[in-house]
Amino acid sequence: MNLATWLERTALKHPNRKALFLGSECIGTYKDFWLAVCALRFHLEKEGVKLGDRVAVYMHNCPEFLVAFYAVWSMGAVIVPINSKLHMREVGWILENSQCSYVLSDSILASQIDLPDVTVFNPKWDRLSAKAQASPVSCSFNDLAWLFYTSGTTGKPKGVMITHGMIKTMALSYFADVDQIYPSDTTLYAAPMSHGAGLYSIMHVLAGTRHAIPISGGFDEEEIFNLAEKLKNVHMFAAPTMVKRLTSFAKKNNKDGSGIRTVVYAGGPMYVSDIIEAVDKFGPLFVQVYGQGECPMGITVLPRSEVADRKSKKWKERLQSVGYAQSAVEVKIGNKTGGENKTGEIGEIMVRGDLVMPGYWSNKDATSKTIIDGWLMTGDMGAMDADGYVTMHDRSKDMIISGGSNIYPREVEEVLLIHPSVSEVSVVGRESIEWGEEVVAFIVMEKGYKFVAETLDQHCLKHIARFKRPKDYVQVSELPKNNYGKVLKTVLRETLKQKTQE
Repeated sequence: MNLATWLERTALKHPNRKALFLGSECIGTYKDFWLAVCALRFHLEKEGVKLGDRVAVYMHNCPEFLVAFYAVWSMGAVIVPINSKLHMREVGWILENSQCSYVLSDSILASQIDLPDVTVFNPKWDRLSAKAQASPVSCSFNDLAWLFYTSGTTGKPKGVMITHGMIKTMALSYFADVDQIYPSDTTLYAAPMSHGAGLYSIMHVLAGTRHAIPISGGFDEEEIFNLAEKLKNVHMFAAPTMVKRLTSFAKKNNKDGSGIRTVVYAGGPMYVSDIIEAVDKFGPLFVQVYGQGECPMGITVLPRSEVADRKSKKWKERLQSVGYAQSAVEVKIGNKTGGENKTGEIGEIMVRGDLVMPGYWSNKDATSKTIIDGWLMTGDMGAMDADGYVTMHDRSKDMIISGGSNIYPREVEEVLLIHPSVSEVSVVGRESIEWGEEVVAFIVMEKGYKFVAETLDQHCLKHIARFKRPKDYVQVSELPKNNYGKVLKTVLRETLKQKTQE
């Protein structure tokens, strides 16, 4: 089934239901939404875009982003979402590697693309008219829908092939495992629509909810709280750092989160102290999901009831986890030989099921290393308890081996974050002649506190083994992050390497 079929059905059943919002202003019903999709599809077909062609969507967050998605899907072409904050060299690589022949962009970004083999269209949405309406072309489970390029922090980005069937499975798993959605709800796109936030539109289209894009096009705490109060029943997709920022802003500005119904957080595990603080401030709004581009949003889930639970004897253990396997997948913890680890043993998180990608675009070598006997090797290290809850320890590449002992940065970060002077922290390994690697902590201080390395060191010694404590503490004004809020540990490692060479 073509994913755009869900939009067509909703538009036919509820043509006058409000659909598209810019800020708090409604700019289109579901009928308007569908007609805009048909108009853009007509234009693309006229331009020569064919079934299976790759069409890049390179825009800042805006309502046209959604129109572009469903127009491309409707004609059986493939979306290549490109983050608006990428460097043009990265954009060029993605366009070249995916063999895109067409780009849908906005006026600002369109002017930056100078590639002779690619047609760039800055949609004049008010000038497009639906000269013809056509139902979405037929698509099978395995037909490509979304070609998502990884961040490329460890090399050139790889194109993850995501099919119509995978996204449909993700959506149905959402209803089964994550949250319910109602027509009176509003989904707010404050996170990049080129990532999970954009993919999550599919469930909200199926349910016929409202789709609101902040006027800023991004994440602004005050704007989000104001929109939530006006629009009501707001759903958001957010990175853990975004949740932390919302909590901090709310505490300083006397906001209670009125109007927010659900915040799904992903993109990395939430630090326990941060999610406790968020629940204490806002109540049971939060749901955690764990996924990867290679298995979008669908590996594990920790539902709101367990995120907010304080009565269970295991509630802190649950908060330290990323939850249990979602309905559409199997999850296990494996070792280097491919065998399954015992309960509680740390190993690589592996996942199998209909949500796992068929492979990387034009990269058989990377595919064969990542999918083994049908199992996706996530590269994330974790352990599973007797109840099936998975606790993530770190990316396999982030694990520090010091003096022959494995040290997981997350454990050290959790300890440092409970010290009142620490606002943010990231722990990485530094080359050491004596130990192989040694632990270094980059610290962002809370306002009003003085940075004293000895104080932090004594704090660590009280909570973790001596060999795990940082050998060095580095104060920084901020941690380097990508557009989605993930800390770029590769940048921190490079910073240490450069200092060593000086």
